[in-house]
Amino acid sequence: MEFKEYQTKSRETALYPNRDNNFIYPTLGLSGEAGEVAEKIKKVLRDKGGIIDEATKIEIQKELGDVLWYVAQIATELGLDLDQIALKNIEKLFSRKDRGVLQGNGDNR
Repeated sequence: MEFKEYQTKSRETALYPNRDNNFIYPTLGLSGEAGEVAEKIKKVLRDKGGIIDEATKIEIQKELGDVLWYVAQIATELGLDLDQIALKNIEKLFSRKDRGVLQGNGDNR
């Protein structure tokens, strides 16, 4: 599935207050879902000696899907295209790689 298709299809399931004029709701949801991913990873360290089993991978995959859903909704609320977001991100990362500045600090390196 392409990002554009995902963005369009996922929007059909976006039922939240003031949809189409509310970037705050999906932003808060993204924070929560990212926290759930982190929580599952934390428990791998605490309870499983840092080893991720297949069941945990499946649970993390579900949470990452929720993260993606919220990213898609934020993008849609702001009139942004996920394909373009992905493309611009890859361009930025390869530019940093080519200039030897993948590591370091600052958004504009």
